[in-house]
Amino acid sequence: MVNTGRRERRKRETRRRLDEVALRLFLKHGYDRVTVAQIAEEADISVATLFAHVPDGKDALIFDDGSERRAGIVAAVRDRAPDEPVLAALHKFFAARGPYSTDIPPEHAPKRDLIVQTPALREYARRLWHSCEPGLTTALAEESGSPRDDPAVRALARFVLEIPDLTGAAPDPAAALASVFALLESGWPPRS
Repeated sequence: MVNTGRRERRKRETRRRLDEVALRLFLKHGYDRVTVAQIAEEADISVATLFAHVPDGKDALIFDDGSERRAGIVAAVRDRAPDEPVLAALHKFFAARGPYSTDIPPEHAPKRDLIVQTPALREYARRLWHSCEPGLTTALAEESGSPRDDPAVRALARFVLEIPDLTGAAPDPAAALASVFALLESGWPPRS
């Protein structure tokens, strides 16, 4: 048992070191100018070891595995106050994250800005959001009493998960987020 614990600690430490090195190099040189080999060299590991820890490669180096966001978005639906509408709970969930949050610690701002300003990282973040679709669809179906394969439930889950990509790089991400949720809550206005 001690070996398993030590092995897991070493894996976590290696992954943490890779994340720190990658972020430092990306911020110093720009994401597109840094190679996986440079990250491995700076972290004092082989490229093969880097890929063993981060199979998705360079794009995944400054992200976690997405499990926190998958659990968080489902919890936003399931654990909200009894009188809180689902869309309001989802809006609140997003508003506390990434480019929308005004409470982000100063040391996290450079990482957030790097993600928002780098197309490859925004695309990777989009894939992480898409990985939330099964859980969110299930939570929305349970909440609405609809079947999980109901097209309206699936459409809402899919659209909600596109919101970060649609609004995260806007000049005012929080205002863009609010406008999208206002549209979801009220529907498309009829033609005048």
